[in-house]
Amino acid sequence: MATDTSKKIAFLTSNEGIEKAELVEPWQAVVDAGHEPVLLAPEAGEADLYEHLDKAGSQKVDATVGGADAGEYDALVLPGGVANPDSLRLDADAVAFVRDFVASGKPVAAICHAAWVLVEADVVRGRAVASWPSLQTDIRNAGGEWRDEEVVTDGNLITSRNPSDIPAFNNALLEALAHGAAGTS
Repeated sequence: MATDTSKKIAFLTSNEGIEKAELVEPWQAVVDAGHEPVLLAPEAGEADLYEHLDKAGSQKVDATVGGADAGEYDALVLPGGVANPDSLRLDADAVAFVRDFVASGKPVAAICHAAWVLVEADVVRGRAVASWPSLQTDIRNAGGEWRDEEVVTDGNLITSRNPSDIPAFNNALLEALAHGAAGTS
């Protein structure tokens, strides 16, 4: 149910390889808080969800990222999964959308391997970022400071390491939606 304080939240994924918990749990937290989530992907149709390497359902894509305008959304969520962000960072429209969104100053929340898309968009330079541990060299090579923490908020970037961090990730996202992007923590 939309209210005067309801916000429109873009969830950006590829069309396959999304870690299910990292999409559906933040999605539900956004819905429960009274906001409107919208799933963007490179192609119309469905986005395939996985529990690690096993297919675990799908979710309808609401709009394609090529036709999306960052100005229409109040925040951006980038779920992980290994294949999802690896594919997404090869999509020029998706990378441009992420770059524009980070530049807007509005909240951008990325979990697990989704930090690869932030690296590709060249938005981690001088920023503290949490991610799956295997991305730490990529983040450092892109000029970021990798942190092994449950959730890291640096300006408008909110990042977490893995599905175990989802409660803290969701709390940081909802806090940013309620009060705007924060400073560094």
